[in-house]
Amino acid sequence: MDPLKMAIDPICGMIGVIERNGHWFCSERCVAEFERRAAAAVAMQHPGSLCRVGAPRWWIDPWVWVPSSGALLSMVGSWWPAATQISTIYMGYLGKILVPFLLGLGLGGLIDHFVPKEYIIKLLSGRRKRVIVRSTLLGFLASSCSHGCLALTIELYRKGASVPAVVSFLLASPWASMSLTLLLLGLFGLKGLVFVVGALGIAFLTGLIFQRLDARGWIESNPQTLPIHEDFSIRQDVAARWRQYPWTIHQLRDDVRGILSGMLPLGRMVLGWVQLGLVLSALIGGLVPHGLFERFLGPSLGGLLLTLLAAAVIEVCSEGTAPLAFELYRHTGALGNAFAFLMGGVVTDYTELGALWTAIGRRTVLWVLIVTLPLIIVSGMALNLVGR
Repeated sequence: MDPLKMAIDPICGMIGVIERNGHWFCSERCVAEFERRAAAAVAMQHPGSLCRVGAPRWWIDPWVWVPSSGALLSMVGSWWPAATQISTIYMGYLGKILVPFLLGLGLGGLIDHFVPKEYIIKLLSGRRKRVIVRSTLLGFLASSCSHGCLALTIELYRKGASVPAVVSFLLASPWASMSLTLLLLGLFGLKGLVFVVGALGIAFLTGLIFQRLDARGWIESNPQTLPIHEDFSIRQDVAARWRQYPWTIHQLRDDVRGILSGMLPLGRMVLGWVQLGLVLSALIGGLVPHGLFERFLGPSLGGLLLTLLAAAVIEVCSEGTAPLAFELYRHTGALGNAFAFLMGGVVTDYTELGALWTAIGRRTVLWVLIVTLPLIIVSGMALNLVGR
C-alpha cells in the first residue's frame, strides 16, 4: 500500500509524521486543532464532563518572558548608570536582528502553512549531491542573518528536509547571502568575495560530509521525511493548487491565522536561545575592551584560534559582526582571521547550536563542530598566508 495514503492528516490533508490519537498529523498545530475539535464535541455531548487540571504557567512561555526580559534590559540603563552601556549595546543588537528574525519567522510560518511537506522532501532529501547544491543555493537566496535563517532552517527540518541539507543551508545563509555580499563588498572591496565563496564552499563540503555520516547512521535522521513517488511533480501540483484556491475573504483570514499558528511554535523553539545570545553579547560588548581583540588576534595560529574563541561568544548577527570583522582586518591585516571570525561565529554560535540540539539532536551539533572548525582553521591559515 502507498505509504502516503496511510498517513493523511485529518485536519489539513497533508502527509502526517506525528502519530497521535489514532491518526497521523503533519505538525503539532494540526494535533492541537484535532484535540480542540474533539474536546469541543465532547463538551457539547456531555456538558460539565471536562475539568481543568491546572492553570497553564504562561510566564514560562518564551513569547512572554523574552519580550519582558528584553524590555527590562533595555530600560535598566535609565535608572542604573553602570548598566547604561550594556543597555545601549543590547538595543543596538536588537535593532539589527529584529527585522531579519521576524522575517525568518514569517517565512517559516508561510512554509508551515502553504508549502506541502512533499515539496521539501522532494527538493531537500536524499543522498544525491544535487540536494546539497540546492540547499546551499537556497541558503544564499535566503538573504537572512544567522538568527533569521535559524527559524527558517528549523522549519525546513520540520517539513522533512534531510539533516545534511539543513546543515548546509544554515551554514550558507548568513555569510553567503545576497544582502551580506553587498555589505562585505562595501567593507572589504573585491576581497569580500573571498568570504562569500569561502562560505559557500564550506557549506557545500560540510553537506557532502554529512551525507556520508548520515549513510553510516552517525547523525540523527529526520523522522519527518517520508518516501515520495519519483513521478511527483511540484510544478503540476502548484498549478493544481493555484486553480483550486478559493479567493475569498474568509479563506484569506484563515490563511493569516494559519501563518501565525505556524510562527508561534517556531518562535518558542528559538526565541530563548536568541535572547541568550543577545544578553551575553551585550555583556561582553560592554565589559571587554575592543583593544584586547586588536592585541591578541593577529595573523598567527594562536591568533586564529583566539579569534574563533572570540567569535563563539560575540557572534549575534551577520550585519553586526561584519563591521567588527573589518576592524579586525584593518588593525591586524589578517584576512584569514576576519574570515574565521565571521564563519566561526556561525559555527560556534550557542544560539544556533542550542536550537539545533533541541530540534535535531546532540550528534548533529557535535559533528557540525568536528567537521566545520578544521575547515575554517585551514581556510583562515591559507588566507593569512596569501594576504601577507
